[in-house]
Amino acid sequence: MNAVSIPQPARLHLNWASLGPLAALVLACAFFSTQSDRFLHLQNFALILQQVMVVGTMAIGQTLIILTAGIDLSCGAIMALANVVIAKLAVTLGWNPYLAVLAGVGLAAAIGLANGLLVTKARLPSFIVTLGTLNIAFAATQIYSGAQTITGLPAPITALGNPLMIAGAPVLWGSLIMLALYLLAWLGLRETAPGRHLYAVGNSPEAARLSGISVHRVLLGVYTTAGALYGIAALLSLARTGVGDPQAGQVDNLAAITAVVLGGTSLFGGRGPVLGTLVGALIVGVFRNGLTLMGVESVYQMLITGILVLLAVATDQFVHRKG
Repeated sequence: MNAVSIPQPARLHLNWASLGPLAALVLACAFFSTQSDRFLHLQNFALILQQVMVVGTMAIGQTLIILTAGIDLSCGAIMALANVVIAKLAVTLGWNPYLAVLAGVGLAAAIGLANGLLVTKARLPSFIVTLGTLNIAFAATQIYSGAQTITGLPAPITALGNPLMIAGAPVLWGSLIMLALYLLAWLGLRETAPGRHLYAVGNSPEAARLSGISVHRVLLGVYTTAGALYGIAALLSLARTGVGDPQAGQVDNLAAITAVVLGGTSLFGGRGPVLGTLVGALIVGVFRNGLTLMGVESVYQMLITGILVLLAVATDQFVHRKG
């Protein structure tokens, strides 16, 4: 009986996807610990988790879409729209806070479903679809909110912004929610049939179709789930800032894609660990936090982040060609 072995290129990819981002995170932490005495404090790590919890949650949805060889440019705009919808329903219209949250998350999921329908039924490229959705959601956010910040949010909406003391560090409940969502996503992709189908569709839609997988159903489920995750990210944003902000999320689409790429998920689809995306989000958070502690201006922080993205994409291209 012949044993099945993993080809060397596949091992190369596995090592990069699993160990590369983690090694980069450890090296970044080691470097910044030599530059600032405050970096290794538990309170600082709690702050980094707080700073990445919104983008990190959005990046889960972005990971699911990129695993199917798509991309979502509208995630930040959808999050911002859900943000102001939840805030306005609860504050201006006096809705029950829990119903307002359900409405906001439901709206985000519905927009995700619309994106999925345009990708599957109209056969439009995800790049074009989500670029259009980005502009529509941004305009809708400004119109619905009157471009005004919404204050006076009820306590249930901001509850996830309350801290839980862990080893003397104030960790927000929202940060724990983000980590729980990553665990659920990891289990779903690893242990369930829909998760395996998602990877199959990303590897080869035609081969997946011939093996009996409903490609359209998988894609619709992915885009809808991603939309719901953007809605949850909107709730976390409200909890963290305490206001409904129509300007929220304007660059979060790029930040979410950055986290996915740095985490080792292939832009070609079908390969990548969702937990790697968490590591990617933490890499971005660690760099921004560490550079801030060093007194580096924000424009140089963006420059360094851009270089990191290019390096990650170049590595992905190299692994893809070797495979």
